[in-house]
Amino acid sequence: MNKIKNFMQQSWLLIVASFFFGLLIAVTNAALSPRIRQNEINKRNRMVTVLLPEAKDFILMDEQVEIQSLQGKKEKVEIYKVMSAADECVGWSFEAAGSGFADKIKLVIAIDKHFEKIAGIDIISSNETPGFGDQIKNDYYRDQFNGAPAGDLKLVTIGERSQIDSEIVAISGATISSEAVVEIVSNSVTQVKEQMLKKGIMGNDK
Repeated sequence: MNKIKNFMQQSWLLIVASFFFGLLIAVTNAALSPRIRQNEINKRNRMVTVLLPEAKDFILMDEQVEIQSLQGKKEKVEIYKVMSAADECVGWSFEAAGSGFADKIKLVIAIDKHFEKIAGIDIISSNETPGFGDQIKNDYYRDQFNGAPAGDLKLVTIGERSQIDSEIVAISGATISSEAVVEIVSNSVTQVKEQMLKKGIMGNDK
């Protein structure tokens, strides 16, 4: 009993300080969360504007779209209808993520207005190996998705990168990272398209 009493007398300041700083971190995080999320949205919108140059406005769809991740988990996907300055639909965009070689890879994907072709992809966040896996951020790899069919894609080790089709040529020395991106895009695009057709989200292109 005396040992417990002595411990409490000697460590009360540490306990109080830990509680105080824990509370301070929680309050700070709650206060900054909206700003952090808005910064993420702004970053994504800038990326989509590059992929869909006519983009002027981004309308979040009210309908909930849920897909199954590559890990087998159900995930909700926010779908944005991309509008031009003339108030016409020029495409769609959404985020998708999955496991890479080193860590989670998070993408933004843009699709044409008929959901037939991929307008392009960009990397929101990734911690793949420098000099190898991080080449997924490079144009020569990402450009292969521009104009590719909005459906199942296949990774190949040999091929012509300039040829636009369902085959994506892997980065030499970074097959796992290359395959991760292809799987994320293929899995999410296929399911999102299916859900959008099922829920009647597509069809009004004006």
